[in-house]
Amino acid sequence: MRKIISMAPGRTCLFGDHQDYLGLPVIACAINRSIKLTAVQNDTQVFKLNMGDIDEVRIIDIHADFSELAPRDYFASSLRVLRRHGCIPNVGYDITIKGDIPINSGTSSSSALLLAWINFLITAYGVDDEVTPEFIAKMGYASEVLEHGEPGGMMDHYSIGIGNIVHINTKDPFSYTVIGTELKGLITGVSGVPKETIGLIGEIKGNALLAIGIIKQNFKDFDLNKSEIEDLDKYRNYLPDRLIPYFEAAIKNYHYTKEALKEFQKPILDLKKIGGLMNEHHAVLRDLLKITVPKIDDMITAALKAGAYGAKIVGSGGGGSIVVIADPEKEAQVVAAILAAGAKEAYAVTVDPGVRIIEKQKNLKN
Repeated sequence: MRKIISMAPGRTCLFGDHQDYLGLPVIACAINRSIKLTAVQNDTQVFKLNMGDIDEVRIIDIHADFSELAPRDYFASSLRVLRRHGCIPNVGYDITIKGDIPINSGTSSSSALLLAWINFLITAYGVDDEVTPEFIAKMGYASEVLEHGEPGGMMDHYSIGIGNIVHINTKDPFSYTVIGTELKGLITGVSGVPKETIGLIGEIKGNALLAIGIIKQNFKDFDLNKSEIEDLDKYRNYLPDRLIPYFEAAIKNYHYTKEALKEFQKPILDLKKIGGLMNEHHAVLRDLLKITVPKIDDMITAALKAGAYGAKIVGSGGGGSIVVIADPEKEAQVVAAILAAGAKEAYAVTVDPGVRIIEKQKNLKN
């Protein structure tokens, strides 16, 4: 008998929401809220998944090839993807899944579960490839986005898989850089309003790509990755009014992400400056992409009034969570203010080192 415990953290996006699917960079970090998957080998040919947090049990035949996928069935799609890399299940496991990442909150509970599952499968059965954090992240992206044809990007998988604070260049050729391992004064506030993911991302992505396509028709040498915020006036008149906000948002959010990267590359972080850029970024998400809801706005206003340096919505929008940068000495009062504004939860978080196996035992005694 064998026991494996796989753990994957949640993540928060510091800069670059609605950017990675446009080939623009993202700054994100893994945070110390996690999904823990405990697997004990059984004498059957099935995975028995006990998901107590959502009161659900699922049985999966280890030999299932999943020639057809149900929407958002990432357990199945990852098994299908990993088989192509030589990961062939040959024994069953009883699996218990528990976590403290708020579900459907914008802090990536689903991707954390997926990467914990993938890391367990790789550990239990092996793969033909070299196993690195980047490989695990790549398998997560393939399983969630590519295999299901979803409109999302790769931020979740790489920030969770690589861990720490990471700058992700999503343009081909893809690359990433770990730009920090610690960020003091980091706070998460959970609205309790379920976020809207697939439809909202699809609409914003579609309109942004349409706007970029029109600009490229009129300016053959236009390169979004070389765009500057000062160029906006040059391009606005070529777009229909309804598409201007999406194009403007892409240019501005890219600018704030580039400016934030400069700050993270300095030996001592200026939290006030990073917070100010975060506020600028949120204004774009709120006023141009219009992805906030009243409770999110109230939580952010309360955090800033309580002394936070900056705050923004996290993720696809329509609900979910906020990320806040505050003076570390004022964390408690900022958390209290966010809760008083109606948040379901609010708490300080720290940067996490990423997906990992925290226990692996062989020959367990009955």
